[in-house]
Amino acid sequence: MEELKILQKVFDMMKYGYQALQQFPKSEKFAIVADIKHCMHLILERVIEANKKYYKKTTLQELDVEVTKLKAYLRLSYDLGFLPMKKYEIWSGMVVEIGKMIGGWIKSAQR
Repeated sequence: MEELKILQKVFDMMKYGYQALQQFPKSEKFAIVADIKHCMHLILERVIEANKKYYKKTTLQELDVEVTKLKAYLRLSYDLGFLPMKKYEIWSGMVVEIGKMIGGWIKSAQR
């Protein structure tokens, strides 16, 4: 059941993220915007893969790395002024929540 909850959280985060990315400057459409979208897509792919695989450890570690990269991209976007504080807080809050769920998933997979 936990896997289905995290998949919905990832979908919600991606929907919010796509809306937030629309207001980035055009000069960043093929730079940081593309990197953020790629990162979100990898997170979605890794969640689906981890849900379907019998041995999950490596996939969950890759998923954890992607979430950390997305956090870094969001922080950079905020620091560069592309992302307003309110949107940064909401979006990064969603990513942190996903990260906590992944942490719990990793712990349960290690047992």
